[in-house]
Amino acid sequence: MHYSSVVLLFAGLASAQVAEWATSSSSTTSSTSSTTSKSTTSSTTTKSTTSSTTTKSTTTTSSTTSTTSTAVPTSTVFPTTNGLNFTIDGETGYYAGTNSYWIGFLTNDADVDLVMQHLYDSGLRILRVWGFNDVNTIPSSGTVYFQYLTAGTATINTGADGLQRLDYVVASAEKHGIKLIINFVNNWSDYGGIAAYVSAFGGSATTWYTNTAAQAAYQTYIKTVVSRYSSSSAIFAWELANEPRCNGCDTSVLYNWIKTTINSSPAFAGYKSRHNCVGLYSPDISLPLEGFGLSTDSDGSYPFTYGEGLNFTLNLDIDTIDFGTFHLYPNSWGEVDTWGPTWIKAHGDACVAAGKPCLLEEYGYPSNHCSVEAPWQAAALGTKGIAGDLFWQWGDTLSTRQTSDDTNTIFYGSSDFTCLVTNHVAAI
Repeated sequence: MHYSSVVLLFAGLASAQVAEWATSSSSTTSSTSSTTSKSTTSSTTTKSTTSSTTTKSTTTTSSTTSTTSTAVPTSTVFPTTNGLNFTIDGETGYYAGTNSYWIGFLTNDADVDLVMQHLYDSGLRILRVWGFNDVNTIPSSGTVYFQYLTAGTATINTGADGLQRLDYVVASAEKHGIKLIINFVNNWSDYGGIAAYVSAFGGSATTWYTNTAAQAAYQTYIKTVVSRYSSSSAIFAWELANEPRCNGCDTSVLYNWIKTTINSSPAFAGYKSRHNCVGLYSPDISLPLEGFGLSTDSDGSYPFTYGEGLNFTLNLDIDTIDFGTFHLYPNSWGEVDTWGPTWIKAHGDACVAAGKPCLLEEYGYPSNHCSVEAPWQAAALGTKGIAGDLFWQWGDTLSTRQTSDDTNTIFYGSSDFTCLVTNHVAAI
């Protein structure tokens, strides 16, 4: 989803945008839902030849108290892959989870703890969150943002309204037994994304992948985030981007960007042995892909083609990628909902061939959630090569309001929640 992730090695063209997060918890508005909009290829070619990155740090800390109702055993074991499955806290198998793009933008610690406790109580173990929040203009006081990009420079905000909010998410996840997938940039303009880099460093959405100055700032940001949590067992995987695309590009552009970022970047030096490299997303390094560009079991439909510059099987073969990810939004891609199992099986077969597990990282439908999505869950659970699924997206009632409802949202305690979470977890 736009404010969700763009999965490249992941099987799916999930370009759905999340409904606007209508509170001061974020510095930019986010239109979320499953749209079919694609990344444009701007003809602007101007690039900045130099860049600099600084860090904005404050000593202010949040004074809000946390409210955890149930003690959870502390884990020091890092998640990993095991054949075609995942291993979490020593248990190998299939895992269910969800997405919450907004949790790192909350300013109330108790709200973060509430969500984490509800996740744990529900039997979900993996939560995918946005590790980016880029701006080109510094927002009003108290509004969370992670990085300020302007005029060829990047300033990382490590203050109380910056990465300290993500710090609390990681700390709460550790306390509640939840494993996190964290990504570093958005293909879409929600929360800045590649567009924010283009505004600061020039170029276009397609030339960003080879823009030296922009990539230097991006890798510095990755290094900053990764180094903060390098010893945390709560990190399930790192994702290079949310739903990266390069419309009209040869698939070598994204392939080379992925491989170079993971294998040559100082951001991951000495780190790969500890965390997974998620099929493009994992505790090591992952690339949150939608799963486009796949010849395996192809029916010739748009999601299987290579027009967005993605080749799922090629990217999955990168040796430092530990598992593959894909998204599923058939209504956004011109497909009927019953097409879902076809997409799931195709990716499962590709992952079996590669000898790596796959994660259905995002999936959602704007109506009839239970009747449409439950069969997808059953298909994923029954398909060899698929090791887990994360629905889009988690909904909850916080201290002052409900969280974003983009029509795909599954709210804690609802009848849809019983169907897609309680019953699904019981079936695993």
